[in-house]
Amino acid sequence: MSNSLPSPSDETPMQALLRRQKEAFRSDLNPAHAVRVDRLNRLERMIEQHAENFARQIAADFGCRSPYEVTIAETMVVQGGLKHARGHLKRWMKTKRMPASLRYWPGRSFVRPQPLGVVGIISPWNYPLLLALSPLVGVLAAGNCALLKPSEQTPAFSAALTAALAEFFAPEEVGVVTGDAEVGRQFSALPFDHLVFTGSTAVGRLVAQAAARNLTPVTLELGGKSPVIIDSSCELPGVIDRLVWGKLLNAGQTCIAPDYALVPRARLDEFVGALRASMVRLYPGIAANPDYTSIVSERHYRRLLDLVAEARAGGAQVIEVHPSSEPSESAQRKFAPLILLDVDDSMRVMQEEIFGPVLPVVAYDTLEEAISYVNRHERPLALYWFGNDRRHCEQVISQTLSGGVSINETLLHLAQDRLPFGGVGASGQGHYHGESGFRQFSKEKPVFIQSRISALPLLYPPFKPSLGRLLKLLSRL
Repeated sequence: MSNSLPSPSDETPMQALLRRQKEAFRSDLNPAHAVRVDRLNRLERMIEQHAENFARQIAADFGCRSPYEVTIAETMVVQGGLKHARGHLKRWMKTKRMPASLRYWPGRSFVRPQPLGVVGIISPWNYPLLLALSPLVGVLAAGNCALLKPSEQTPAFSAALTAALAEFFAPEEVGVVTGDAEVGRQFSALPFDHLVFTGSTAVGRLVAQAAARNLTPVTLELGGKSPVIIDSSCELPGVIDRLVWGKLLNAGQTCIAPDYALVPRARLDEFVGALRASMVRLYPGIAANPDYTSIVSERHYRRLLDLVAEARAGGAQVIEVHPSSEPSESAQRKFAPLILLDVDDSMRVMQEEIFGPVLPVVAYDTLEEAISYVNRHERPLALYWFGNDRRHCEQVISQTLSGGVSINETLLHLAQDRLPFGGVGASGQGHYHGESGFRQFSKEKPVFIQSRISALPLLYPPFKPSLGRLLKLLSRL
C-alpha cells in the first residue's frame, strides 16, 4: 500500500485535513529556528490561558479530580518540557560534523536533522492533557505538523483542547480529530510520516498493525505491570509516602504506577502496616475527599471490582484501607485503596495491568528471587527500587530490563526532560521527551561531500595489477 491519500473528491474530512497538512509541510520542508520557537511559544501561551478550564473539564470527565493534581502531574510537566525544548532547540538543530573514513579522505561527512512531515498523536484518557501535549512539544520542536486524536473517554476535555488549539494554531499546523473507537481505527490507518500512540498493549498492537500497512513508523507508549522492589536495606518510614503517592496519584490510573510490590518476607507485616498508615495519612477520607480521583468510567470501576473479587475467590487476602471507616462510593466511582496478599500468577490481578488503587504484595526471600520474578514476566514500562544498599541497587538496575527506573522514588523519571521516556518489549517502543523526542520526530539525514581531489579513481575499472597491493593497504585503515 502506498503512503498516499485518496483524491480530494473521495476523501473523508479526516483525510482532507491530513492532505492539507502534508501540503503545508511541503511548502516549508525545514522550518527555521524562529518558526519552531514561535510554535512552542504559542503552545505555552495556550496552556497558560486555558489551564484552569482544562482542569475543570478533566474533573468533569472523571467525576472528581483535583485541579492541583492536574497542575502537578500534567500542566507543569508539559510546561517544563516546553521551556527545556526552547532553551536547547538551536543546539539540537545544528548540523553535526562526522569524521569521514580514512579510506575516503579528504571527503567530509555530516548529519543534518530534518522534520519528518506530519505526525499523528493518539492520546489516552488517564492524563489527557499531558499525553496529548507532551509528545506535541517534540513534534513541533522537530519542525513537523501534527494531527491529534484525543480519547473519547474524556469528551469535555477533548472539546476544550480542540477549541484552544484552533485559537492558537492554523489547522495546517496542528489539527484535532475527535470521535469514538472507530474514528480512532481510521485515524491509525492514515498515512502519517510518524504515529505516536499511548494506551494499552492490546490496542497498541492494533495501532501498529494499521500503521504497518503504510510503513508508518510508530512510537508506542504502552504500560504493563511495573514492579516495586523493597530492598532488605530499605528504611520504610522515610520512603513509604513516595510509594503511596505514586500508587494513588490519579487513583492509580497511571501507566507507570507501581503495579505490585516485592517485599522481603521477614518485613511483610512491617511493610503492610507502614503502607496502610501512609494511605490514611495522605488520603484521610475517600468518598468526600476532593483530592482523591474518581475512576474514569463505570466500566473501569466494575473491572476493578471483578479483579478483586476473583483474587479473593482464589485465596488472596484483601486488606481494605478505608480511612475514617468510609466505604467506597460507587455513585462517584470512588474506589478506596486495597492491599492484596497471598496472590499468585494464576489470578488476573497478577496478569493484567491493574490501573487502579489496588496493590498486590508478593513476598520474597532473596534479592535474586525478586529479580527472577520480574524477569519471568513481560518487560515493564517502569521499575522502582527502594533501599540503601548500593550493591543491591546496581544489581537490580543491571539485571532487569524495563522502560525506565526511579530509585527511592516513583514516577519522577518521566518528568526529567534530559531523560528519554519509553518502553521496551510489550511496554512499548521508541522514546520521546527532550532531545530524545526531537530526534524521534526527525530524520537524521547523513550527507557525504566528496573533495575535488580524490583517490577513488584509483579503484575504477579497468583494474590494474597493482590494485591488489592498494586494496591490501586500504584494508588496514
